[in-house]
Amino acid sequence: MSVDILAERIRSALAGRKVTERRMFGGICFMLNGNMAIAASPNGLLVRVGKEGDQAALRRPGTRPMIQRDRPMAGYLYVDETGTRTGRQLAAWVEIAMSHAATLPTKVRTKKPATSRNRTRRGPS
Repeated sequence: MSVDILAERIRSALAGRKVTERRMFGGICFMLNGNMAIAASPNGLLVRVGKEGDQAALRRPGTRPMIQRDRPMAGYLYVDETGTRTGRQLAAWVEIAMSHAATLPTKVRTKKPATSRNRTRRGPS
């Protein structure tokens, strides 16, 4: 399933909730209070379940751990099409992700300060 189709299905499942969208992980990420909750990615549905939710979630059909830099990323997993085929299946994943994200402290995005790499260097006067 394409990222755009999956994102539209997630938007429908999130209807009425106050979320923001952001491009991340090669797809579209849905954020609650500045925290990533769920995403439509080229690798399938990316769900943030939290470290404590990993094992139970990975027992569900179509799931696999998110691997980054050759290591599983605790608290995140992918769900393939077999686990998101129906609206009910997708809605269950949305609930899991939103419930976890609701427990996280609100993130406030601030502009990053300039670093020496992106400052203009001036030569001797």
